[in-house]
Amino acid sequence: EVQLVESGGGFVQPGGSLRLSCLASGFTFGNYAMMWFRHATGQEREWVSTMTRDAETYYADFCEGRFTVFRDNAQNNVYLQLNSLKTEGSAMYYCAKSPYWFGLTSYRSVNDNAWGQGTQVTVSS
Repeated sequence: EVQLVESGGGFVQPGGSLRLSCLASGFTFGNYAMMWFRHATGQEREWVSTMTRDAETYYADFCEGRFTVFRDNAQNNVYLQLNSLKTEGSAMYYCAKSPYWFGLTSYRSVNDNAWGQGTQVTVSS
């Protein structure tokens, strides 16, 4: 059974940083791409970033070089470093498992059982 547990969210002022973590279990972590999505109140869940099985990284345009995704296959963790946060970055952030070695950018394509519970990021002065 796939289990994903996010942590690291919190309250931060504009310009601040957070590091989100996602601990995975129940599958061979190194064989799959991992994604980060976010869901802000009143908006549709949107893709943020992907790290493929082969350590290629992809980012949504709004990341603007401020976010970095990386993974530790030995520890079954994927991380999302959030720097220079803006107020519009406030959202629930979710990690998700791809069914493939490459990532997906539509949340609708992710299996229902391949999501974590999310971690809240609030950016406010």
